[in-house]
Amino acid sequence: MEPTRKEHDFLGELEIPNHLYYGIQTFRAVENFNITGIPISKEPLFIKALGYVKKAAALANKDCGAIDAKIAEAICYGSDQVIGGKFDQEFVSDLIQGGAGTSVNMNANEVIANIGLEYLGHKKGEYNFLHPNNHVNCSQSTNDAYPSAFRIALYLKMETFIKTLAGLEVAFAKKGEEFKEVLKMGRTQLQDAVPMTLGQEFKAYATTIGEDIQRLKNAQELLLEINMGATAIGTKVNAPEGYPEICVKYLADEVGIPLTLSPDLIEATVDTGAYVQIMGTLKRSAVKISKICNDLRLLSSGPRTGLNEINLPARQPGSSIMPGKVNPVIPEVVNQTCFYVIGQDLTVTMAAEAGQLQLNVMEPVIAFAMFTSLDYLSNAIQTLIDKCINGITANVDHCYNMVMNSIGIVTQLNPIIGYEESASIAGEALKTGKSVHQIAVLERKLITQEKWDEIYSLENLIHPKFITK
Repeated sequence: MEPTRKEHDFLGELEIPNHLYYGIQTFRAVENFNITGIPISKEPLFIKALGYVKKAAALANKDCGAIDAKIAEAICYGSDQVIGGKFDQEFVSDLIQGGAGTSVNMNANEVIANIGLEYLGHKKGEYNFLHPNNHVNCSQSTNDAYPSAFRIALYLKMETFIKTLAGLEVAFAKKGEEFKEVLKMGRTQLQDAVPMTLGQEFKAYATTIGEDIQRLKNAQELLLEINMGATAIGTKVNAPEGYPEICVKYLADEVGIPLTLSPDLIEATVDTGAYVQIMGTLKRSAVKISKICNDLRLLSSGPRTGLNEINLPARQPGSSIMPGKVNPVIPEVVNQTCFYVIGQDLTVTMAAEAGQLQLNVMEPVIAFAMFTSLDYLSNAIQTLIDKCINGITANVDHCYNMVMNSIGIVTQLNPIIGYEESASIAGEALKTGKSVHQIAVLERKLITQEKWDEIYSLENLIHPKFITK
């Protein structure tokens, strides 16, 4: 049988397999919270952030005289090992859990304590030399350590997501340039409107994504204010004088981002408004991306009975019964991912609202919703870039012919022949199937062929200018 060590908490004793670096409180969390099947080990940035928090706390506690230098050195060593990712597999508690994240905090405390014990020449579990609560968690509570680590991890994860989103902006911009002279029909309410270019359409996609990048960067800044040193509810109970300021300075230096201490630690300990705003901004991006995917599916519909203005790369056979059918599977999967993110916005909203008095215990589900949303949407965006956007081609002649055969081009005649006459031409064209050109130029002789050529030149259709009678 595998050797074990006996550990205890105030609920009793448990035998812990000796090879494990986590201890009794993490063991209880594994038994209690089998919810998502996704352990913290799947979020390495969160583990890294927990390591940063514990290291900064140890350095601040040493400076304040709360722990001695040797203990601080061992905690810093253990924290560095965790930051380096060498013990990710030891972080086993489920991302969704009760207790406001206490199990996550204790998972970190126990792993770092046992790494530190071996560093000091002791065995795992010999907590009289280095204790998870008394030393690793010194001057801390789950209520400041967990949200501070969460904010750091979320900030870093958002940086990666924003870079991925910027890649989508670039991909659309490149297609905008590629298609800048491809004339097509613009549509409103799925009806013919006025001419434009396919390049203008794709450039607009790039612009709208660029706007969201800026909004996400603005929202990301909200994560820089943390409550380290607040301890239980923001009163700094059990923390030495000056500890919060020293700890946050160490933490900012370790992580390399401009973290600041909240001016009101009681407010900061209960408030989750930053998550609501960030998730709302992420939902905004998901909504926009999903709308663009709807457009791509419409623009590529057909090939014979749809719009068929663009071709999406063929990625797989589209049907088990209809030979030759190719479906827009990449936009479809991105749509579905966006629906998930939009739903998680409500999860974050309800969890933030569920805070009571001096603490919001629902932060674990907020973390789950935001981490998974960023991961899934990032994967979906990269898939959209690589397997769809980069390979889109235009059906140039088909787009042009649809414009010239459209009734919508009669709008360009309004300044010359007036709205009533234009509407009359549109009505006759719709009823008879005749072209606008045939009715306006050849039959009614409202304008000359020369004027027609001026109005409907490629340059004027792409960049309309006011043309007088």
